[in-house]
Amino acid sequence: MSTSAEQTINPADLFTGSYKMLINGKLVDADNSFEVFNPATGNVIATPPSASQEQVHQAIAAAKAAQSGWAALSFEERCVYITAYADVLEENKEELITILTTEQGKPRHTMATGEVDAAIYWVREVAQRTLEEEIIEDTDEHVVKVVHTPLGVVGAITPWNFPILLGLWKIAPCLITGNTMVMKPSPYTPLGTLRFGEMAQKVLPPGVLNIVSGGNEQGVWLTEHPDISKISFTGSTATGKKVMASSASNLKRVTLELGGNDPAILLPDTDFEPLIPTLFAAAFGNSGQWCIAIKRLYVHSSIYDKFLQAFVDYAATKVVGDGMDPNTDLGPIQNTMQYEKLLSMFADVKKNGYKVPLGGEIDESIVGNFVPVTIVDNPPIDSRIVQEEPFGPILPLLRWDNLEDVIASINDTEFGLAASVWGPDRAAAIDVANQIEAGTVWVNEIHIHGIDIPFGGHKQSGMGVENGREGLQEFTNTKTLMFAK
Repeated sequence: MSTSAEQTINPADLFTGSYKMLINGKLVDADNSFEVFNPATGNVIATPPSASQEQVHQAIAAAKAAQSGWAALSFEERCVYITAYADVLEENKEELITILTTEQGKPRHTMATGEVDAAIYWVREVAQRTLEEEIIEDTDEHVVKVVHTPLGVVGAITPWNFPILLGLWKIAPCLITGNTMVMKPSPYTPLGTLRFGEMAQKVLPPGVLNIVSGGNEQGVWLTEHPDISKISFTGSTATGKKVMASSASNLKRVTLELGGNDPAILLPDTDFEPLIPTLFAAAFGNSGQWCIAIKRLYVHSSIYDKFLQAFVDYAATKVVGDGMDPNTDLGPIQNTMQYEKLLSMFADVKKNGYKVPLGGEIDESIVGNFVPVTIVDNPPIDSRIVQEEPFGPILPLLRWDNLEDVIASINDTEFGLAASVWGPDRAAAIDVANQIEAGTVWVNEIHIHGIDIPFGGHKQSGMGVENGREGLQEFTNTKTLMFAK
């Protein structure tokens, strides 16, 4: 591992002030608080409020009271509000970027800036989208029309790996379709979300967006409440199952974007040299803390040895360090729970004697949750590093010969979020893509997203989709109207 030798900026010097929740258009504190840590230093950077159950219920009540008036507005009228919100976010984006790096760890100059820019773009663009009514039948005797009506109050629970992007990713489609929202961010990364709650106070009507913070219990209060019509959750599969179970009390709608063990496959004769930076970023970006990161990289035996050497050589040049340092390529693991899971994974690799041409040893004496870029050379298919989602900067490379066998191996998982196929024969690569069981499969590209491109998982990687027309419809009821002429 190459670690940044010097921090050029002290993150604690770059933002100050208290953090408050947004409930019914007012910024409020709570009787209790919790600590938020900088994963690069281990230092406490803020003590935001921990909402009481009464405050969560107040937020839900405010959202319910505001919803009918908000829904009565046209798409165009709601667009004006949401575009104004994007403007306020844009005005304050430098603070959001700094907060994101400080609480999450990702490099400020690359991943953090890109995340905030993408999130603001998402808000601005989604505000332009509408769900038009559809005429199914129009005869001399009869009209059949399909419209989409708001669900009501949406509860949103967001993760710690992309807290700004995935928070605003939920807010914009929820609000433009006429719903109101109560959002609870991860207790590991609540600060940016609380800040953009404060920004919402300036432009959105009271109660339309409410932000509460805290730990797991606040999420339970959201998912169990009878006045919540839908839960939009991004996180682990294990927690997603709990969200789904607690949402069953009143048959809440759920959208679940969960874990993945995403494969990439390099077909024979692939010209891999120009792809190495892209494949590295797709696997190790955000220090591997990415639901759609490449988690298993299958390389055909005809190019395996040369690819392995070239990939290791490139990866060895990357710097792991504090995200505020402009020389850093990869930041720390966001929290100690995930760091300890990686310690267990690394110990299993070492115990079983798998070949590790790069990395493999976590130096626990270093301050901060730093994990080296690690590549595992052709471990067994049934090993933990292949079967589990590590959610960190460790990647198994797997040698393959038989296409039928490798496709079976790729699909032999409870996950089905995303995958990628790479090869010189586009038609052959597309044929492989068609056989992979995943919600998104890229061919000769990766991690392409768009406002109008649906994204969701198969199997235990989730339920429902986000983005696109289908993503907007997830925030609505389908209503069929029939009229006799």
